[in-house]
Amino acid sequence: MTLTKRIIACLDVNAGRVVKGVQFVDIIDAGDPAELARRHAEAGTDEIVLLDITATHEGRGTLIETVERTARQLFVPFTVGGGIRTLDDAAAIFDAGADKVSINSAAVARPELIDEIGSRFGAQAVIIAVDARRAGSGDDPVADAEVFVSGGRKPAGRKVLDWAKEAESRGAGEILLTSMDADGTRAGFDCALTARVSEAIQIPVIASGGAGTADHFADVLLEGKADAALAASIFHFGIADVRTLKQEIAKRGIPVRLPC
Repeated sequence: MTLTKRIIACLDVNAGRVVKGVQFVDIIDAGDPAELARRHAEAGTDEIVLLDITATHEGRGTLIETVERTARQLFVPFTVGGGIRTLDDAAAIFDAGADKVSINSAAVARPELIDEIGSRFGAQAVIIAVDARRAGSGDDPVADAEVFVSGGRKPAGRKVLDWAKEAESRGAGEILLTSMDADGTRAGFDCALTARVSEAIQIPVIASGGAGTADHFADVLLEGKADAALAASIFHFGIADVRTLKQEIAKRGIPVRLPC
């Protein structure tokens, strides 16, 4: 049976508001998270991801009230990330209405956190977010791509491929792979990097960073071998409609769940 590819809308949240930037900087306001989540779900997005993008950098927990308010609007799977450092932090996010948690910096700092959350809530509930930047030198900048943490501010000293494999071995259910080089550019996903990670592991890979057109989605789902593609700004600002996007992707022979 052919698995349906997913289209995921991402809400990058700062101080309770959805924001969007280019390559993790030049942040602008995009609206209220609960309102945008409801709008995207009604339009046919398969899942919603809410990332509290400054929680880790500011040394605080995720904004629980924002999560609760957004969860009440949704009837599709809901993932929350940002500021989750412990099993108790994850439990609080699930209690607030999330179906999955996304962890990044804390998992790199203490990989055992993946095992702990997966053991308690199931592997399907654990997404490892990987902020990746291609290496500036070397024979293979894709294979040598590096992991960044703290909202893309700090290099982690780890290779993306190695980290994805370890996350899988520890029980992660999915990898959310964001190309920092492509983020916010609307010039297309990093298909080469996404394909390399997808080939290296068995768990699903969600591609993120660079979405601008329906062709970009189709390319990363086909050439990039991604199981899902995530975008933010093109949905928030009305550049792309999820329903139309899925219809265009389906024309390329990619199996997607078409909204009624």
